[in-house]
Amino acid sequence: MFKSLKIYNLLFLRLILILLGIEISIYSFKKDLIFTAIFGLFIVLFLIREMYLYVRNFVLLYNKTIGSILQNDFTSDFSKLKFNKNYDDLFNLYDTLKNKQKEEVSKDIIYRSILNNIETGIFILQKEGNDWNIFLMNDYFSTHFDVPKITKWKYLKNHLPSLCEVIEGQDFQEIKTSLEIRVNHENVQTFVMQTSRTEICNLDYFIVLLDSIQNVVEKKEKEAWSNLMKVISHELLNSITPIRSICQNLQDLVEQDTMSAEDLEDIKNSVSTMLRRSDHLQKFVEGYRKLAMLPSPKKERIDLQYLIDNTLKIMNPLFRKNQIEVINTITFNRSINVDSQQMEQVLINLLTNCIYALEDIHNKQIFISTEAKENRTFIRITDNGKGIEKEIENKIFLPFFTTRQEGAGIGLTLSKSIIEAHGGYLAYKNEDGKTTLEVCLIEG
Repeated sequence: MFKSLKIYNLLFLRLILILLGIEISIYSFKKDLIFTAIFGLFIVLFLIREMYLYVRNFVLLYNKTIGSILQNDFTSDFSKLKFNKNYDDLFNLYDTLKNKQKEEVSKDIIYRSILNNIETGIFILQKEGNDWNIFLMNDYFSTHFDVPKITKWKYLKNHLPSLCEVIEGQDFQEIKTSLEIRVNHENVQTFVMQTSRTEICNLDYFIVLLDSIQNVVEKKEKEAWSNLMKVISHELLNSITPIRSICQNLQDLVEQDTMSAEDLEDIKNSVSTMLRRSDHLQKFVEGYRKLAMLPSPKKERIDLQYLIDNTLKIMNPLFRKNQIEVINTITFNRSINVDSQQMEQVLINLLTNCIYALEDIHNKQIFISTEAKENRTFIRITDNGKGIEKEIENKIFLPFFTTRQEGAGIGLTLSKSIIEAHGGYLAYKNEDGKTTLEVCLIEG
């Protein structure tokens, strides 16, 4: 603001000097001072020319700077003119916007680089009037679906009509569904499509994510195998490392010429320790074999009430020993088609899990309830124990994962496998400070 006033003051001063020069020239002519009058006119002409050039350069520079800003073109170099302090505000505005533009370009390059390195098909549409245009398409989508980097929605419809029909059928609203798309004119693959719509600065955007179900399954399988190998290697090392150390110690003892009573006692203790670790390793392998060789269920019709009552009779001694109150709220009877022995094993595993969860609780309670919905039967076993920590919730069904010192870590995994073999599922819930394991059986 100060510099703008300064420019106006300079222009006003030049105008005053011109008017003063004209007055002096007129006065000189009247007094017959011809030479002085002519000299005054030359001065006036010089001042007019100088003011014209000053205003012209200012307007040209102003137009060039503002034009560059409006066209988002920051390639101009004004460094030679920066010595003129009158233009500081203009140049500061230009430099500020230039730096912001560089920052935006850098961010755009980073975001696009990230999107292009994601193994998920992504494209973003931008609404212009009543039409949608492709704002961005990542490399994975372009390569995987053999689509060039087009900018028009109608061109994408020519390449992937089945995909575009689904999106248009939902009127470009948020959806999550699966669909089959022919890839590279060869084979049909199933994809999970998830879309979202957002408005930013009065601009309407529609984001589409496409992930191959095969890729999703492979990721989950790799993650499961990685977690499983960590557990297996941990268990094996926990047994093999002390056994090897003990064997080394025994080798040193037997190589001695004489053996004292103390050495003999060390040998006995070492052999006993190796037997314990070997037994633990054997149980671990047997647990793995149970998971790997789970027989197919031999289904038969059985009363749900009878199945639960029979399981509770088996578990009653443990309930009494641990002072646990079992509250059975089943109010109806229903026959289910299951392998009774396998289902009994599942219920025993779940109830045993509850017993350990109630170890440090004073008022120990286990609640058993059932619910029938159409062709689904739900069995819920709830305890008021300490619950499962958030950090390990996603690991409780992992083979050999356990938080108990003497646990094998296969109870919940085996139960989950049995229920899934019956065509159902086993889920974990934590509500109102109570832990619930829910069995869902689906009648086929």
